[in-house]
Amino acid sequence: MALADLNFRVRRGTIKAIIGPNGAGKTTLFNVITGSFPPTEGTVRFNDKPIEKLKAHEIAKRGISRTFQTVELFTNMTVLENVMVGCHTRMPLSVIASGLRLPRFRHKEEQMCVRAMEILDFIGLADKAEESSDSLPLGERKILEIGRALATEPELVCLDEPAAGLNETETRVAADLIKRIRDKGVTILLVEHDMKVVMNISDEIMVLNYGEKIAEDTPLEIQNNAKVIEAYLGGEEDYA
Repeated sequence: MALADLNFRVRRGTIKAIIGPNGAGKTTLFNVITGSFPPTEGTVRFNDKPIEKLKAHEIAKRGISRTFQTVELFTNMTVLENVMVGCHTRMPLSVIASGLRLPRFRHKEEQMCVRAMEILDFIGLADKAEESSDSLPLGERKILEIGRALATEPELVCLDEPAAGLNETETRVAADLIKRIRDKGVTILLVEHDMKVVMNISDEIMVLNYGEKIAEDTPLEIQNNAKVIEAYLGGEEDYA
């Protein structure tokens, strides 16, 4: 079983990190929350309403967005267009209006462009709006994917290893952005293997091992938890 008897809550407006060894069930948990994998049993509740039977796009409309371990951008689109795709969740248009480019379509498109540029400015990529998303270095592609997730106007963002493969400078930029998103009132579920990032920005940490929760506490308590050290960290280390 990928997940077993897992029960937890996420406090609104916080960063909750989920850590654990490879194969612990972290990405599977994200897939269940966001509608990619329906759970075989149990309930997923968001804003006190069950969502486990909803499809992924319906969950996105409820206010949950995500990023992926491997960056999933539209490489044939510009940086701006990638973010505009996320805006469609909140600004839907009929196929006829889009196909015929009716006035209401052009008006919505202008609104999406303005909103997307605001997001690009927030994430620090406004000067690259017209560049191809495929031309960006890995660090900026990961930041862009976060920006596209923000374009859906989420209440909860699930970030799957946003610092994976990044150098120290890129990691610092990503960590700072995650904190700024939290400070804007967006709740964040974070899966990340970089323990320095996890310990420095998380409000709470949950540890998975073989699909089960073995610990859930503050970063300081998790850092000194014997079960966590044995299962994942491999020994005591200074994360300050």
